[in-house]
Amino acid sequence: MIRPILIHPDPRLKKRCEPVGEITDEVRKLAADMLETMYDAPGIGLAAPQVGVMKRVLVMDCIKEGPAEPMVLVNPVVEWVSEDLTVYEEGCLSIPEQYADVKRPAEVRVRWTDLEGAEQERQFSGLWATCVQHEIDHLDGKLFIDYLGPLKRQMITRKMEKLKRERAREG
Repeated sequence: MIRPILIHPDPRLKKRCEPVGEITDEVRKLAADMLETMYDAPGIGLAAPQVGVMKRVLVMDCIKEGPAEPMVLVNPVVEWVSEDLTVYEEGCLSIPEQYADVKRPAEVRVRWTDLEGAEQERQFSGLWATCVQHEIDHLDGKLFIDYLGPLKRQMITRKMEKLKRERAREG
C-alpha cells in the first residue's frame, strides 16, 4: 500500500524515532509499504517518520538501472565513518523539488537488524553511503536542509509551507 509522505515542516520529521523491539508482521508490512511508496515517489530512500511512523526503520535502493536491490534496515547504527568526505546534491521526498549540496563521510559501516531478525553489517560507499546517512538522519529528526546555512534553509522551508497550503486548497 502506498502511504502518504509527510512534507516539511511537520513536527514528526524533527523527532527522534523509537527503536523497534521485535520484528513482527506489522514491521514487515510497514517495510513493504515503505518500499512501494519509495518506488512510486520515485526515490532511492525512505525513512519511517516520512510516512508518519515514529520507528527506526528505513528502506533504500540506489540502483537506478538494472535489477532492483531493495534494502530494509531496522534499528540501523553507524559503526564507523571514513575521514574522507564527499559532496552529493541531495533531495528528499519530504522536501519535494528542492536540492542542495551536502558534505558527508564518503564511506560508512552500518549495523542493523533485517526482517528475519538477523543482525547485518555492511560498508557503504558512493551514493549508498550518502543515502543511508540521509535516512538515518531522518530517524534522528534531522533533515538534509539542517546542513545548510540559515538563509537557504529558511527559503526552502517557506517554499514547503507554500506548497502545503496549495495542496490543502486542492485537496
